[in-house]
Amino acid sequence: MKILVVDDQETMRRVISHILQQLGHENVTTAEDGKQALQRLSGGNFDFVISDWNMPRMTGIELLKAIRKSNEFKALPVLLITAENAKSQVMEAARAGVNSFICKPFSAAELEKKISIIFPDKKP
Repeated sequence: MKILVVDDQETMRRVISHILQQLGHENVTTAEDGKQALQRLSGGNFDFVISDWNMPRMTGIELLKAIRKSNEFKALPVLLITAENAKSQVMEAARAGVNSFICKPFSAAELEKKISIIFPDKKP
C-alpha cells in the first residue's frame, strides 16, 4: 500500500512515517502541506492519505475537499489528524467525506486500528 503523509511539521512527518514502517507499511511518501500533497498525488498512484488538519497554504480539510472534487482521486481514503476534538470539526470533516480522523497525541496502536477499519481486508 502506498501512503502519503501530509504535515507541515517535519518531526510529525518523520514520527508518522516511522510508525507506519513499524506497522509494515514500507511505501511512505511525505508532503509539507496540501498544495504539495496534490502535486504528489498527481504522479503517485497512492492508496491512502494521512493528513494533518492545521497547515499553512492549504489545510487538511481543504486538501480533503480537493481530493473529493477530483474525478481521479475522489475515492482515495483519507485520515485527518487534528489536535482538537471539537464536534464542529468532526462534523465538517464528515460532511467533506473523510474516512476517519485521529486526535493528537496518538499511539501506533490507535493509528493501526484506524487503518484496519479503513482497510479491513488489507495487510501491509
